[in-house]
Amino acid sequence: MSILLEIITPEGIKYKDEVEEAIVPTTTGEITILPNHVNLVSKVSPGELVIKKNNKSYSIIVTDGFLEIQKNHIIILANYAIRAENINIAKAEEAKKRAENLMKEKISDKDFRIAEADLRKAILELKIAFKHRRKPTV
Repeated sequence: MSILLEIITPEGIKYKDEVEEAIVPTTTGEITILPNHVNLVSKVSPGELVIKKNNKSYSIIVTDGFLEIQKNHIIILANYAIRAENINIAKAEEAKKRAENLMKEKISDKDFRIAEADLRKAILELKIAFKHRRKPTV
């Protein structure tokens, strides 16, 4: 049995497929969602969303948003989402440096909060990218 998962950002649908399990980061901790899960609405926290399908695990980074589970259908509305394998490490490192430099300047509170959010996103991308690209040691 499976459950339909949709991840939607302002840019459009980032993921839509039947999955066996989804582990979603929320403000109250990670929630594991299996078929026939109780209906639920929750806030999504920035982090790694793990999808299990066909005995394989896949990771997607999500940032702030909302989660709704209803009738074997998971909908995640997030500000940002990217699959771990699609993360451009060089681009994330550059975004991290740019955000750090902006935060050192005398900028408005609003600009500081934006730079801080960009920094958190870049650090999360780098963390997940390195986690999934690490070569196994013997």
